[in-house]
Amino acid sequence: MAFIALKIFIIAIFAGTLGAMLGLGGGIIVTPALTLLFGVDINTAIGASIISVIATSSGSAIAYLRDKITNVRVGMFLEIATTTGAITGAYIGGLISPHFLYMIFGLLLLYTALTMIKKVNVELPQDVPKDPLATKLNLHGKYYDKALKKEVEYNVDNVKAGFGVMYGAGVISGLLGIGSGSFKVMAMDMFMKMPLKVSSATSNFMMGVTAAASATVYFLRGDIDPKISAPVALGVLIGARLGTKVMQRLKSKTIRKLFIPILAFVAIKMILQGLGW
Repeated sequence: MAFIALKIFIIAIFAGTLGAMLGLGGGIIVTPALTLLFGVDINTAIGASIISVIATSSGSAIAYLRDKITNVRVGMFLEIATTTGAITGAYIGGLISPHFLYMIFGLLLLYTALTMIKKVNVELPQDVPKDPLATKLNLHGKYYDKALKKEVEYNVDNVKAGFGVMYGAGVISGLLGIGSGSFKVMAMDMFMKMPLKVSSATSNFMMGVTAAASATVYFLRGDIDPKISAPVALGVLIGARLGTKVMQRLKSKTIRKLFIPILAFVAIKMILQGLGW
């Protein structure tokens, strides 16, 4: 068991590093690794995955907040949409076929991945107009980019569209019990035209809030096994701290090149689940 825990710990470090860099949490790696490599029950794997998301958020939030990369105002505003959507998803669980939603959101993510390919070499958004609502809510911001060695000021656009995507992400999270880090990054990067680094950092900040609420449910169900969750949490926490350092030294173009194949993988996986494969 100790050897298995060590292997889980090593995988969790990788998951935390990637999750902190891309704003996806560690669940996208932790859940399939636990179920496919170690034969862990899916509910226990999801419970450990939620713990990994909290650990990723905790490990990265401090660094990103300290360096003022996270846009806290955007994060808290969009969290309203995610939370409301999650409640909606829980209520309509018996009314809409999960397969239908898997298909819709899978196609949306695949479209986003293809769109991102067109702007893969774009370092920072250019000529982004100031959305009046964003101005009213004071959502525009700035941060110091260590890779570019300069301060970057940015505007926030299409607030309503981003809010709508976040609501949809909340619905699918509540209905299907999956994470929505890819949707969070997509909403901020593609719709609200925020810098990718800010989108990733803010996504990490938001996921911790959402996952903390979900973790209570899984804990009360008995789906959080300390023998699995402990090495996952520790490994992801270490990986997240490493990921924050790596992310800030990379250019957005490089991060996007890492993000696109993962986004495409998640999209195809969701479409296949929607088809019942």
